[in-house]
Amino acid sequence: MLTIQILIALALGLVCGKLYPTAPLWESVDTITLVALYALLFFIGIDLGRNRQIWQQIGTYGWRILLLPCAIAAGTLAGGALAGWLLAMPVREALVASAAFGWYSLAGVMISQMGHVELGALAFLVNLLRELLAFVLIPLVASHLGNIPAIAPGGATTMDTTLPLIAEVTDSEGVVAALISGAVLSALVPVLIPLLLGT
Repeated sequence: MLTIQILIALALGLVCGKLYPTAPLWESVDTITLVALYALLFFIGIDLGRNRQIWQQIGTYGWRILLLPCAIAAGTLAGGALAGWLLAMPVREALVASAAFGWYSLAGVMISQMGHVELGALAFLVNLLRELLAFVLIPLVASHLGNIPAIAPGGATTMDTTLPLIAEVTDSEGVVAALISGAVLSALVPVLIPLLLGT
């Protein structure tokens, strides 16, 4: 249902932009998206702060718990660099587009606000596609490779939108690992994208 809602919202935006390209409201789009971005980051921070299970599990596993999100981040960036090379696009841009780890709502806005509108649109679409593919891949990976590998396709979304699916196809250990991995990757995004853009 969430996937359908995402696609409907995107389609409505495309139609409105095409039919009413000079609507007065569009002049405030940058301000609206910036406010929405700050609100999103604020509520993600609240969600992380009040989720005690994440911090307890980090204390139990120690630094080893960070190996999973680090491996997912490295694999994502390597895949992005390879895709950029295959598509003959600058490697830095390919890395930036993939560095949101599936967090499409942040990627598009953040990169566009830094003055890279086309790259922001690409990052939005790349990460939206990742999330949509994650809903297909997570059950397949869980059944063939196990619970922990099933967390990888979701990237940063494993702490929110793909978490119910992970809970359905894995066990409690998989859910906790997904929460921690998603939280770490989500925290990396606002740091990594400006770093890769050099701003």
